[in-house]
Amino acid sequence: MQAYCMKCRAKRDIKSPKSITMKNGKPATQGLCPVCGTKVFRIGKS
Repeated sequence: MQAYCMKCRAKRDIKSPKSITMKNGKPATQGLCPVCGTKVFRIGKS
């Protein structure tokens, strides 16, 4: 699964992804950018 890295300004594969639930109850995926190590986030089922 890919997410947009704000630091690299490119779509990257998510390193060590984990499923989370946002405050409004919707599912999302959170992980790290494999290039720079910044947190990346993708809304929707993983």
